Amino acid sequence: MYICICNAIRESELRRAARHVSGDAEACYAAMGKSPCCGCCLDEADCILEDERELGYVAAAA
Repeated sequence: MYICICNAIRESELRRAARHVSGDAEACYAAMGKSPCCGCCLDEADCILEDERELGYVAAAA
């Protein structure tokens, strides 16, 4: 599923970035060489980053 239509960023790409980049959605976008255009995706992208990072912490603790 696409999270950012403007930059064609898929959810899987954003989740992968969440595991390697600290910071918010804009930081992850920058790490992918992109920047938000319209900004409509940023709230959803930040939620995905938070979810992915929580999963990583739980998996590491288990």
